[in-house]
Amino acid sequence: MAKLLDVLNEKLTGKNVRIVLPEGTDERVLQAAVELHKGDKVEPVVLGNAEEVKALADKLGVSIEGIEIIDPKTSELRDELIASFVERRKGKATEEQAQTLLNDPNYFGTMLVYTNKAAGLVSGAAHSTADTVRPALQIIKTKPGVTRTSGVFFMIRDEEQYVMGDCAINPTLDAQALAEIAIESAKTAKTFGMDPKVALLSFSTKGSAKTPETEKVTEATKLAQEKLAQETELAGTVIDGEFQFDAAFVPSVASKKAPESPIQGDANVFVFPSLEAGNIGYKIAQRLGGFDAVGPILQGLNAPVNDLSRGCSTEDVVSLSIITAAQSL
Repeated sequence: MAKLLDVLNEKLTGKNVRIVLPEGTDERVLQAAVELHKGDKVEPVVLGNAEEVKALADKLGVSIEGIEIIDPKTSELRDELIASFVERRKGKATEEQAQTLLNDPNYFGTMLVYTNKAAGLVSGAAHSTADTVRPALQIIKTKPGVTRTSGVFFMIRDEEQYVMGDCAINPTLDAQALAEIAIESAKTAKTFGMDPKVALLSFSTKGSAKTPETEKVTEATKLAQEKLAQETELAGTVIDGEFQFDAAFVPSVASKKAPESPIQGDANVFVFPSLEAGNIGYKIAQRLGGFDAVGPILQGLNAPVNDLSRGCSTEDVVSLSIITAAQSL
């Protein structure tokens, strides 16, 4: 984890990137805001009732002097954000509905990002993933050419660093969606200083088994390679499949099972064929392999919004805020 944060801290020094923290009355979030405010990399924008936030700060024995605190229910920005929300939803929400929705700190915070009053948002310490992601999908939406958001984890152990996805968002994926996630995962890896070598995973290596499931991954690989040729920012990136995990990760296995592949046991970005495979896979690496799992990092959105675990620590909030800020650059 330290290696990843070192890279990001170097990129962010002096930037003071504004990141919204909607859960200002959560102890972990407020403590993280205080820690972030001490530096020059991330400037937290804390949402919540000012009196409640101050009472919590007094209870924790921390100073919130200089930290921007916005109450979604009384903010002078409400009218502007409500009008922008109604316009963005294009007939799917009335002004009255918007007034109610923007009482929700996640909706209010997402509108701050959409209107460029902040660069990104981190939530989820006291909200479900759906509560965090839904406003982002409705308001910020996905980038041009991207049909869905997806969630990756950085898996870190000592000097080792990998990306695994989709482990958080999409229960089922067709070949087109897998290809898209492969490209977006490569971009995420590159953003964080990695040289992406992307392996699309299956229970077959290079046609050793033929089923609809393996052929989906084979087709996804072809589509991803075609997309890669159009992505100038990914020059030098390698994408290949389909691989069993050992063929993507162990050089001696790769030389036997996929001798013609440009990936020879040195993949560092792993794209799973389904959410169940991805979620199981990263948790095995975390619990049996001793890797730190950082994420999920949401990708494919027009601006970064990321989701915390409700069991997160203050350190997790700080780390994810730094990652979110780096995504915005």
